[in-house]
Amino acid sequence: MSIGISGLYVYPIKSCAGIALAESGIGAAGLYNDRRWMVVSPDGDFITQRSHPALARVATALHDGYLVALAPGLPRLDIPIDVIEDDDSVRCSVRVWGDVVDAIDEGELAAQWFAQVVGAPCRLVRVHPQARRAVGPARVAAWLASHPDVRGFAAEHVTAFADGYPVLVANEASLRELNERLAAAGAAPVGMERFRPNVVLDEFGAFDEDYTVEIAIGAVRLALVKPCVRCEIPNTDQRTGARGVEPMATLAGFRSQPGGGVTFGMNAIVQAPPGAVVKVGDRAEVRLDFQE
Repeated sequence: MSIGISGLYVYPIKSCAGIALAESGIGAAGLYNDRRWMVVSPDGDFITQRSHPALARVATALHDGYLVALAPGLPRLDIPIDVIEDDDSVRCSVRVWGDVVDAIDEGELAAQWFAQVVGAPCRLVRVHPQARRAVGPARVAAWLASHPDVRGFAAEHVTAFADGYPVLVANEASLRELNERLAAAGAAPVGMERFRPNVVLDEFGAFDEDYTVEIAIGAVRLALVKPCVRCEIPNTDQRTGARGVEPMATLAGFRSQPGGGVTFGMNAIVQAPPGAVVKVGDRAEVRLDFQE
């Protein structure tokens, strides 16, 4: 079955605004520059929109070798992408959920800039080039063992500062169904940015991603190993940082799972050759398994 790729997005700074791309390099850790930076507390604990929705108002761009951050009322912040001072004075360990990850502190200027955004002391860090943060090894191994026809994926997969997996896949038709239900409830529609996906599919049935085992985009393959359980971030307006009760209230009415949690989108691992690139408009071959 052939479908289209309608969107590609990266979020260079975890929980800040994303960037829509026409194309992107992709590897085992996902789309290039995705969740490579993160805001942390002075003790190294990750900070996200869950507790600080103002991060949604930080716009990002990748321009002329710099990561650019913009926020209302603040001067532009420019951070070199590939210039890394790596010594004991800037190396640190930070925490994402239960994982401890090696990182590099981006310095006082960035720390002061983000402290004004979140209203509390914090630091900006980037993932260390040699950091190896494994992706749910037990779950991935079990999923691959239960799908012996899905071949070629490595036993270990890594990610930078994403919540858990290298790529989040979403579906235009699923969003349309959600918005139809929101309209029926008298609520305003929401955009795909509320769900912060990396790869967006089109020409697909609503929630068929739930039953998708594998997506092949040329030589790039994505194995969809886990539904994405959503937190309150989809209730946060990604332009203003204001938080309401929708769309999660409506989504909970038809997407609550027996084991707990409300899902939208699928987490994926990646198998890709060196130098692989994916583009908006690419055709993707999908394999469904309605036993999933």
